[in-house]
Amino acid sequence: MWLFWRKNIERGGEKLYLSGKIVSLELSKTMELNSRAMELQSKGKKVIRLTAGEPDIRTPDSIIEAAYLAMKSGKTKYTDNRGILELRRKISQYVNNRYLANYNENNVIVTNGGKQAIFNALFSIINPGDEIIIFDPSWVSYDSQIRMLEGIPIHIKCYEENNFLPLREDIEKAITNKTKAIIINSPNNPTGIVYPKSLLEFIVSLSITHNLLIISDEVYDCLLYDHSYTSMTSFDAIKEQLIVVNSFSKAWSMTGWRVGYALAPEEIISQMAKIQSHSTSNVNTPSQYAALKALSVDNSFMVEEFKKRRDYLFEEFKKLNLKFVKPQGAFYYFINISEFGLNDIEFCEKLLEYGLAVVPGSAFYADGFIRLSFAASFNELVEATKILKTFFRDRRHVFNEN
Repeated sequence: MWLFWRKNIERGGEKLYLSGKIVSLELSKTMELNSRAMELQSKGKKVIRLTAGEPDIRTPDSIIEAAYLAMKSGKTKYTDNRGILELRRKISQYVNNRYLANYNENNVIVTNGGKQAIFNALFSIINPGDEIIIFDPSWVSYDSQIRMLEGIPIHIKCYEENNFLPLREDIEKAITNKTKAIIINSPNNPTGIVYPKSLLEFIVSLSITHNLLIISDEVYDCLLYDHSYTSMTSFDAIKEQLIVVNSFSKAWSMTGWRVGYALAPEEIISQMAKIQSHSTSNVNTPSQYAALKALSVDNSFMVEEFKKRRDYLFEEFKKLNLKFVKPQGAFYYFINISEFGLNDIEFCEKLLEYGLAVVPGSAFYADGFIRLSFAASFNELVEATKILKTFFRDRRHVFNEN
């Protein structure tokens, strides 16, 4: 068992005892590759970073001003561990109005980004040996967080031919008497696919039948392009078995402010609050007041800008005869690179030599693909397509020669 396993490392004659379950984890590939590209930039190499899911757009001035005014007025102290009442109430009202849901402030906890909301949700429900179903390609941290908590991640492969949506029979086969929860991420990172309502209805039905929890990661729900969207909050029948996670990072370009939230039954929220009380305590106080303001700020200009970038790349990628599924939400392209004679990690290493950083699909449990973020500026995307044209021309030439 990881719990009783220790790794000894000698350093200056002193033994360090490290947790085996942490030693066994890898760093987040998206963060690792982004850091590597930044390191190359610091050494003077020109690198376009299409690695991180971080909007290049500034946080709106009114949100920044709200944080400043909060600090000037003395709102720099500890708050309720769950978040300030005004923000929790505003979040519940925002979700209720947007999705015709029925939440109140006691169903909300404010967290240090969406990532902590997911971790605390998993921490609240997992007992050792519990199985959590994940649909691949999947966000890099689900698996690691589950394993840190001694749960067992159960990966279900989703196929490109099915628009990266899970097959119903595969979901049914994966459920055992150890299954505790299913994680849904729509719009999806890394594919940009939006789950249709009919598939969500099927998952809800299965969850009710087998008494499973659903964790719905909806951090990209504001970034939708010409496609209808169904939030899990709209299914009242599953409300007592549902944890919804969201964030201010993507929707209002507030990645560094670290404000996320979860909606769940009060019993689960109280358990998540316990975890926060013994770890991070409340979210940065001025950031909470900034988030409160954000909920009244129109962010449609961001959606329009990302749609323009998505459409530009769509046309450019068609010219390059690339194989991909057009994203319906979020800000990523997930491109099949199996024709180029390299695995996805080798592909990314070679592409970095040309000055373009992207993320290998294997980071998302999908070998043979790359994820390319279009959250960068339009000018950077134009430069990136030029690099890709050169790179693909060279690779196709090498591959054909061999």
